[in-house]
Amino acid sequence: MEYRLLGRSGLKISAITMGTMTFGGVGWAKTVGAVGVAEARKLVDMCLDAGVNFIDTADVYSSGASEEILGEIIGGPRKKGVMVATKARFPMGTGPNDAGNSRYHLIEACEASLRRMKTDVIDLYQIHEWDGQTPLEETMEALDTLVRQGKVRYIGCSNFSGWHIMKALGVSEKDKRERFVSQQIHYTLETRDAENELIPVSIDQGLGILVWSPIAGGLLSGKHRRNQAAPEGTRQFAGWTEPPIRDEDRLWNIVDALVEIGESRGVSAAQVALSWLIGRKGVTSVIIGGRTEAQFRDNLASADLKLNAEERKRLDDVSLPWLQYPYWHQRNTASDRLGEADLSLLGPYLQK
Repeated sequence: MEYRLLGRSGLKISAITMGTMTFGGVGWAKTVGAVGVAEARKLVDMCLDAGVNFIDTADVYSSGASEEILGEIIGGPRKKGVMVATKARFPMGTGPNDAGNSRYHLIEACEASLRRMKTDVIDLYQIHEWDGQTPLEETMEALDTLVRQGKVRYIGCSNFSGWHIMKALGVSEKDKRERFVSQQIHYTLETRDAENELIPVSIDQGLGILVWSPIAGGLLSGKHRRNQAAPEGTRQFAGWTEPPIRDEDRLWNIVDALVEIGESRGVSAAQVALSWLIGRKGVTSVIIGGRTEAQFRDNLASADLKLNAEERKRLDDVSLPWLQYPYWHQRNTASDRLGEADLSLLGPYLQK
């Protein structure tokens, strides 16, 4: 297992993170999975044995049940080197202050997560989603307070836009508060929107990148194929809609390439998709999830799969999205003055 620095921090985390959204199976999360304590313990042990040192959850996963199950497994004196990340922002009750990024909600949510996970400290506390009604000064002050109190070690964000991140980092610098060390984003061969702003801002500002749903909710696993109904038991069979499919023909072209590369290497399409992501500029760690030991075992194997230049180019080409404005204009007129962050997006287009 490879270990990488998380943004500008000195913290090293595994290139694969264990995700726990399948733990619990309460409410909307039933569609994802309903793994109980006994099976979850086996999955956690499997990941730790493979060298994973980072586990990700959120208070909203199964209305707290995911955190509770994780607390039963790793709560109390933790195995040395095992770190846990969680998130807050979404509703955890019906009251007017049971959601959002206010000081009130974040401090209450953090303390509730600590109780559920039976721990004294959260290694990475992440804002799960943007809140346009709470001043960022209030949000960053609340996170800074949690770090100063020793309840949180590092802070990050998830599902922010580029300007949201830059505004938050500006507030941290202005007020001398703790700054985000990472962002957790959706980024796959099928959905490369993050390359427009989120990857460049991470490179420029020194943020680590954690990728959620790295095989697109199972769409890139090889189980879903062109002109075939979604297999029973999959998220899509149950009506899961993340990520949205905007170009079905493009999706199946990507899947075809993944399956063919996987067959030539004797591995699964999922491993190929994960290996592509692990090797992308700016990516720190990909978050794998699942309901069975077989799914986790297969995903963990991607840590040892190294795609060659030809395989990577094939995947890059088949998944390359069209350039949005102002990027097509920058490609045409600014190629003489592009920086490293710019080239993370525009580089492939300059070669065409």
